[in-house]
Amino acid sequence: MLHLPFPVRDANPTSGSEGLGNLPEWNLSDLYNGDDAPELLADLEWLESECAAFAADYEGKLAELSAADLLTCVQRNEKISQVSGRIMSYAGLRYYQLTTDAERAQFMANCQEKLTNFSTPLVFFTLELNRLEDEKLSAAFAENAGLARYEPVFRRIRAMKPYQLSDELERFLHDLGVVGDAWERLFDETIAGLTFEVEGEEYNIEGTLNFLTDPNRDKREAAAHELARVFSDNIKIFSRVHNTAAKEKEVVDRWRNMPTAQTGRHLSNDVEPEVVEALRDAVVAAYPKLSHRYYELKRKWLGLDRMQVWDRNAPLPMEDPRTISWDEARKMVMDAYTAFDPRMGELAEPFFDKGWIDAAVKPGKAPGAFAHPTVTNVHPYVMLNYLGKPRDVMTLAHELGHGVHQVLAAEQGEMLSSTPLTLAETASVFGEMLTFRKMLETAETTEQRKVMLAGKVEDMINTVVRQIAFYDFECKLHAARRESELTPDDINALWMSVQAESLGEAFDFMEGYETFWAYIPHFVHSPFYVYAYAFGDGLVNALYAVYAEGGEGFEDKYFDMLKAGGSKHHKELLAPFGLDASDPKFWDKGLSMISDMIDELEAMEA
Repeated sequence: MLHLPFPVRDANPTSGSEGLGNLPEWNLSDLYNGDDAPELLADLEWLESECAAFAADYEGKLAELSAADLLTCVQRNEKISQVSGRIMSYAGLRYYQLTTDAERAQFMANCQEKLTNFSTPLVFFTLELNRLEDEKLSAAFAENAGLARYEPVFRRIRAMKPYQLSDELERFLHDLGVVGDAWERLFDETIAGLTFEVEGEEYNIEGTLNFLTDPNRDKREAAAHELARVFSDNIKIFSRVHNTAAKEKEVVDRWRNMPTAQTGRHLSNDVEPEVVEALRDAVVAAYPKLSHRYYELKRKWLGLDRMQVWDRNAPLPMEDPRTISWDEARKMVMDAYTAFDPRMGELAEPFFDKGWIDAAVKPGKAPGAFAHPTVTNVHPYVMLNYLGKPRDVMTLAHELGHGVHQVLAAEQGEMLSSTPLTLAETASVFGEMLTFRKMLETAETTEQRKVMLAGKVEDMINTVVRQIAFYDFECKLHAARRESELTPDDINALWMSVQAESLGEAFDFMEGYETFWAYIPHFVHSPFYVYAYAFGDGLVNALYAVYAEGGEGFEDKYFDMLKAGGSKHHKELLAPFGLDASDPKFWDKGLSMISDMIDELEAMEA
């Protein structure tokens, strides 16, 4: 089932687009012309008949197929994935444009239910694949090069073999999936429908979070208290959603005999648990030299005795508060992409000109930002909530990096194009780094350089330190839910247990901050997703160091890596660059880049 990704952006822009220029909107007609388009209805009819035909042709027979027939079977399954992906991409993107619209929500839910019903007969496919003997598969790969191309897909599917249930139970869980989706929709609709009052004006969550980056400290404080008030008023709903989602996951994990709550995510990310733990341990050990040290600097810059939570993303006193128009933002990002390699600029250009970006902040629009790949025979779509802050430019660079990656990986086809989350952040974070370095080159004064460096350090702390703190919170949440139903106070306490550790001694925590776990969508949509950000940032920092050293042929190797999509393991992808994420010292390279920037900031104070 389709789940659109929602990267966590701590200080989301929002509310109003005056002076930003002509902000683009999506043109979804490349998917379908409307919810009653003849092509959409035809695709639904085709799916229903093809799913039934596929099951009739292959159920109980995979073990008997020749290599050529198995390839045909895989390709038919891939086509089913493509058509269903197109339908759900259209329904999902249309819904996220206006989550408060009951008709759009109903259309998406109906599509999801139809596709779930159609695809129930296909549950046998992966189950039977996992029952094939290793020797038979190896022989089939050796015999048929077309089939051998799908070996990485088989390997990832068969990684679930030890955790597979009976065919009947797998079909039951497949059908039950729409119930879990309903809890996600309840979360989305609750968040989108919240209203906050700041200084007599009413805002949605995006507008209110935006005030946490306001130069006016009183406004930041007012927004923080209002967020806490509204979260507290709705805490029972958020607690119920988290309790239910975590319990559902615990039940499924228990039946599958998964050793930890994180195991499923590690398997889907095609990453070894020890690699994730090495990353987590490296980041936690680095808290003192990263976030603790940086926030102590920021406390001095802000002239405060103590930092409050509403100061965490405050602009620096010397920061230029100007708004960056959409055209300026486009030029900044496109210049950076093209300077790295003209091919990258050419791949990014259509996003701006062909209705592939939805940038404006609008009532009812989903919060945050994402790039959704749709399907390999269409193109990705990027969603932003653009308000002209420097961070919004970085978000554009980030999501456009995803888009470029998704366009290049589409060559692999539906089953091989999708990258694990850990690698999916590579091009996005690299795009941010290119844009940041290009902007840093334009700094005319030491103060400008300081502001840019500090902004980048903050973003990296939000991406690495904060996301690992989120990961620790989730680990604690799921472990506690295995033992008992959790009250809102229980979840609040788990949240606070990771906050002081990650942010450091510079901070005081206001009453009500303990509820701020409530608005993070990943905890509901994609448990344990968050470590992928830290993984991606650390990987890109190490990758950028190789680029900065002038490694020969770096650009071609980089494009080859993106084109590979999900067809290669992280070890194989990084080998051409002389990097290995399974080496514990690998993560120290990435973290040292952040530490070096803080060194430079400290030197400026001397």
